[in-house]
Amino acid sequence: MKKRIAQSLCALLVLFFALTASAQQPPQQAVAKTHLKVGDTAPDFTLPDYKGKSWKLSDFRGKKNVVLTFYVKASTPG
Repeated sequence: MKKRIAQSLCALLVLFFALTASAQQPPQQAVAKTHLKVGDTAPDFTLPDYKGKSWKLSDFRGKKNVVLTFYVKASTPG
């Protein structure tokens, strides 16, 4: 009985490691390199809001102050 349990555990471990080793990582996106410094004007970009509407930074230029915040790993599996 103990031998059968040990064999089953070994088989499960082998299967687990085989599956995790064969899992492919999603491709990494290239990160744009910039030479921006503190105080430089930000380049124009477009981002969607939580409702899917796109907003451009240039839409706010001269009208409002914009604060862009990044939440590292928010709503991601990592």
